[in-house]
Amino acid sequence: MRSTIMVGLDVGTSKVCAVAAERTSGGTRILGTGTSQSRGLRKGMVINIDETADSIRRSIKAVESSAGIKARSALVGISGGHIKEFSSSGAVGIKGKEVSRADVERALETAKAVYMPLDREVLHIIPKEFDLDGQGGISDPCGMSGVRLEARVSIITAAASPVQNLIKCCEKAGLSVSEVLFTPLASAFSLEPDEKKFGVFLVDMGGGTTDIVFFKDGRLRHASVLSIGGNHITGDIAVGFRITLPEAEKLKKQSGAAHSGIIEGSEEIALRYAGGEEKKLPRKYLAEIVQPRCEEMLELVGEEINSCSGHATAVCGVVLTGGSSLLHGFDKMAESMLSLPVRVGYPGPISGMDSSVESPEYSAAIGLISFGSGPDMNGGLSRYSLLQEFFDSTKSRFRSLIGYASDVI
Repeated sequence: MRSTIMVGLDVGTSKVCAVAAERTSGGTRILGTGTSQSRGLRKGMVINIDETADSIRRSIKAVESSAGIKARSALVGISGGHIKEFSSSGAVGIKGKEVSRADVERALETAKAVYMPLDREVLHIIPKEFDLDGQGGISDPCGMSGVRLEARVSIITAAASPVQNLIKCCEKAGLSVSEVLFTPLASAFSLEPDEKKFGVFLVDMGGGTTDIVFFKDGRLRHASVLSIGGNHITGDIAVGFRITLPEAEKLKKQSGAAHSGIIEGSEEIALRYAGGEEKKLPRKYLAEIVQPRCEEMLELVGEEINSCSGHATAVCGVVLTGGSSLLHGFDKMAESMLSLPVRVGYPGPISGMDSSVESPEYSAAIGLISFGSGPDMNGGLSRYSLLQEFFDSTKSRFRSLIGYASDVI
């Protein structure tokens, strides 16, 4: 039985997660995982190539040891405030009586023919829907009769240098990059097919950024990145209590809460200062530091939801994922402030998963593996692919994936 080894690499601001999996004709199986503390990134972008490469190298060594493999290439997730999404459309006349594959290709070519500044690169071109002689909402027009075919697409772009720098860091760590994927599109594998159909926002909360994508009718409708994340909460704790960042991060994970109303008055926390001194304070004090930042984050998320009329169309509400979504009480706070149903999203099930990766922290890395596994994932991103040859012929020079290929590896 022929098998393919895949590695999903989520290079985040606070940590680097790597997951190795084996794909065979019988399915996909997780082989091992590896994580390391992330250094050299700020708000999703590389600021120190050597430190970032070292962080990637350590996570790859860990996954190699765990899985018993030699990792040579990886599917890599990317995020950051430099990533932008916009819509485009293009129309062509139908040469024959029925829409052919060539007609769809021509329509997509015209839709992607937009001005692109020299300092930006296309990451993905994602077909949203087609319009045939005024009839909209068509997912695949091939075989239908008509005269004028219009294609509507989402184009996701990134600043060229952050993409190039991330690839350079991976290569310096001894790893070639097979594909680059916008991180929340990988995390979206934690969504249910019905959620994508009826309308849902995925909010992927990382250390340096918060990524937001909106799905409706099974298609991507909106994507954006907020330059705020869990590290801002950690920084507030460090400043408020005058403790080190590592100690603040530990305190946040162990005792943090999104708002003070869920803390019992008698609970206490232990603060450890750099000189070794220890001091006990009410846990409520910690929540009072954390709460304003959580409110700020949710206000920004709410603005993004309002910008695309999300309250009216997101029937399934909001799914929170990423490490920062685990903050105690944040989901309930989000439900109250956003006035939408909210749940925490966990990675989609894959054979070989254990408790160590069944966490929102691994949603992106597991999603990269799911993406690489092809179209057999229900509601998978590969469903967007209509034209394998079209997408393969338009990959960017940085080897970023354009569109969603059903046989990516």
